[in-house]
Amino acid sequence: MRIGVIVPQGWTGEYNGWEPQRAWARTVEVARQAERLGFESVWLFDHFHTVPRPTDEITLESFTTLAALAMVTERVRIGQVVICNGFRNPALTAKMASTLDTICGGRYDLGIGAGWKREEWRAYGYGFPETKVRLAMLRDALEIVTRMREPGRENRASYEGDHASVVGAINQPKPVGLMPIMVGGNGPKVTWRLAARYADELNVDGMSPDEVREALPTIRSRCEEIGRDPSTLSISVHTWWGDDAWSQPGERRVELLQRYAELGVSRCIGLLQASAESDEALDRLSEDASAAGVALD
Repeated sequence: MRIGVIVPQGWTGEYNGWEPQRAWARTVEVARQAERLGFESVWLFDHFHTVPRPTDEITLESFTTLAALAMVTERVRIGQVVICNGFRNPALTAKMASTLDTICGGRYDLGIGAGWKREEWRAYGYGFPETKVRLAMLRDALEIVTRMREPGRENRASYEGDHASVVGAINQPKPVGLMPIMVGGNGPKVTWRLAARYADELNVDGMSPDEVREALPTIRSRCEEIGRDPSTLSISVHTWWGDDAWSQPGERRVELLQRYAELGVSRCIGLLQASAESDEALDRLSEDASAAGVALD
């Protein structure tokens, strides 16, 4: 198992009261520190407003921020956990993703989900379709992104979906190699089936080790339904920043990481809000990861 670090960007209030340029400088430093310490990847959320309530505070946009972080890192993989599909036309998402993958030399993972934060959708003019529609939109998006990313396909992609279409869409540059797709979500009926069909990785949100254990048979069955070897779908976990077992250093976090690793989780991805203020937060996470037997580069 590997560990991915979500760097501060303001969404959870960690930059409340900060000047934007100071906040950006700290985001850069945390990403560089994560790379120095040997963490596998660096991530951002894809949100526009702070949580739990929208406030007039900093929230850095994810694609532009990742493009900049690509230029100040060399080894870590980068990605969003996860982008809201409804915020961007799927063909544009594919174009932005492949361009970003080119910029970072093939280190980008495209994390994508149906989206959930109602006030952001409405504030930015997207409406807020019901869950069934948002999931259908995600299905069309995954079909389009898959067709546009693959170097083995023709250069011009076409697809007619219920919610999104492309007609001879050119996507150059292609990603460097086969850019991984990570589908995020906890829905066993639709989201996990979409992950089985389209994704290299399924990222479950806030699930405890016990919940992951209970979910694994269903996730495997979603792969088997379509004749896919379940071992080819990696399972990762987004750990919530408010969970003391993750956010507080020491024995509980070591045990948490060990339990995820024992279940075969491929990587654990989480934000430490304290990293906005101090280098110690990631230093201690590195120590706990080593104590748990989790690989650092």
